[in-house]
Amino acid sequence: MTSLALLLWIVLGIVLQLAIYLGIGFWRHWQDYQALRSRAADLPVIRDAPPAEETTTTWPGFRTFRVERKVIEDAAQSVCSFYLVPEDGQPLPPFLPGQFLTFRLDVPTVEATEQIIRCYSLSDAPHPDTYRVSIKRVPAPPGSDYPPGRSSSFFHDQVVVGSRLQVRAPAGHFHVDRSDAPVVLIGGGIGITPMLSMLNWCLAEQPGREVWLFYGVRHGRELVMKSHLEALAAAHPNFHLRLCFSDPLPDDLAEHDYQHRGRVDVSLLRAQLPLKPYHFYICGPTPMMASLVSALEDWGVPDAHIHFEAFGPASIQRKNTLTTDPSQAMDSGIVVTFAQSGKQLPWQPGSGSLLEFAEASGIAVNSGCRAGGCGTCQTTIRSGEVAYRQAPDYDPEPGSCLLCVCIPKTSVTLEA
Repeated sequence: MTSLALLLWIVLGIVLQLAIYLGIGFWRHWQDYQALRSRAADLPVIRDAPPAEETTTTWPGFRTFRVERKVIEDAAQSVCSFYLVPEDGQPLPPFLPGQFLTFRLDVPTVEATEQIIRCYSLSDAPHPDTYRVSIKRVPAPPGSDYPPGRSSSFFHDQVVVGSRLQVRAPAGHFHVDRSDAPVVLIGGGIGITPMLSMLNWCLAEQPGREVWLFYGVRHGRELVMKSHLEALAAAHPNFHLRLCFSDPLPDDLAEHDYQHRGRVDVSLLRAQLPLKPYHFYICGPTPMMASLVSALEDWGVPDAHIHFEAFGPASIQRKNTLTTDPSQAMDSGIVVTFAQSGKQLPWQPGSGSLLEFAEASGIAVNSGCRAGGCGTCQTTIRSGEVAYRQAPDYDPEPGSCLLCVCIPKTSVTLEA
């Protein structure tokens, strides 16, 4: 045997041993990962069973609040926080971190005022005497004829310290759970607001809980409450802050002003997060959430550990749900009767929600958020059944439905 052949056999033996070692290591890691997924899937999801006092201590209808403080929160001066105190001076009921408030606003128009309903996330942990919402001014889309956001412009330009606002009690099913499971908060743009509520609550009430925050914006001028976040990260070793800039400005310094250049995506999460049964909470623009939810499912995160809240009527499709419009599966021959309007109309697949169907048929229905959050379009069902395209955040009264997020399941008669 030549020296070259002997050397080749030696190299081959080393490579073979290395391959066996890596194969065994990978197999053990894969077994640990599968066991971890099984344990994670069995963990209870406590968010659906909050303490009883937090689900019953509320108020009916709208309550008058006074604006106690108004604070600009970013360098671009596009996000403003409003601190609200109850006019009656009574203590405020606690809420679940991540929930929102519903406002009834009298917005001036050219001729008079128009009443509109809008929902905004609470942006702080619960306090007995103050609520806080942080609202971004929505500008007119570039190069379009659409006006700027009416409610956000109203808040920024006309709501001042001392202004009185009509507010419905906190609501919503998007909130952090009360377990000690490690949590990952992901906020894109103004989607940071419910994350601030969750973060502040977790660090105050569960200081030993592992919390990660991935906060994505275009650049440093869009960061909300940067000093507050950095102070929390410095004070709490279990809190890990990751600021992500997709389009940093020339004076935004890597590692000083932000930790990651680019958008928040699953490759970043996989690189940063240890292998643990995290609960993921996501709020931000629809494209960001749609890609993250799908990628987390592909990564193997259990469905029960992925929680998200979309802006407005956006809908994020999970892989384990039907991807077709439920109205496409309905039998033909369904008739929708609007009792007060005296109209009886055949339902057609693709007609949209019952609210859209009513409006297209010339039937006026009060509405607000058009996303199942505010309850303005709640309507009594006289007979028949409806189906929800997505679970609403506002819980309708028994025997009623939210027209903006449901369709008829059978022929139905509505009090409208």
